[in-house]
Amino acid sequence: MRFPMPNDAPIGPGRPKDLAKREAILEAAKSLFLSLGYANTSMDAVASAAGVSKLTVYSHFTDKQTLFAAAVMATCQIQLPDLIFAYPDGVPVEEVLLKIARGFQALISSDEAVKLSRLIMAQGSHDPGFGQYFYEAGPKQVLAGMEALLRQADERGLLRIENPLHAAEHFFCLVKGAPDYRLLLGCAGPLEGEAAEAHVREVVGVFVRAYRL
Repeated sequence: MRFPMPNDAPIGPGRPKDLAKREAILEAAKSLFLSLGYANTSMDAVASAAGVSKLTVYSHFTDKQTLFAAAVMATCQIQLPDLIFAYPDGVPVEEVLLKIARGFQALISSDEAVKLSRLIMAQGSHDPGFGQYFYEAGPKQVLAGMEALLRQADERGLLRIENPLHAAEHFFCLVKGAPDYRLLLGCAGPLEGEAAEAHVREVVGVFVRAYRL
């Protein structure tokens, strides 16, 4: 089963009040999905928690699947806004990659992200299409941004990358690594401070050496 991608833009003229309601709906949805699970979260509950009518929720998000997808995308973009994948002139490739690695490591280590990952795994056993839906709503968007950036690095002669998509996957898998696996299992806490910085610097070093000209 293939789920539709969300319409991330609010319906209507986009007045500040409309945008405020949309943000309230997203915050309420994220909180309820993570605390109650996907199946136990209703549009009525989201409307009540956001302090808006059910009709208002549906005017911004056509159904629960669309709302969930938008909540996932919003969570990712808090730590990894689209502009982070831009390649400023004159900035060393290592610095660009470090900025992305820091943002991604902070994202996957956040309490929200850990709860969301566990929710996806639990829900996926009940609905095989749910994992694909989550992937397209969140991780796929992040990979697309990284793929485009690495293609630029190759075109500018900064790195030699024959397959930018595969390289993007390698990069994020390196950042996640064993620390994220232990975190998801609940047998270790998130990397923080100097430990987190040492990890991302090591990852970027390994990645650059692998793709250096």
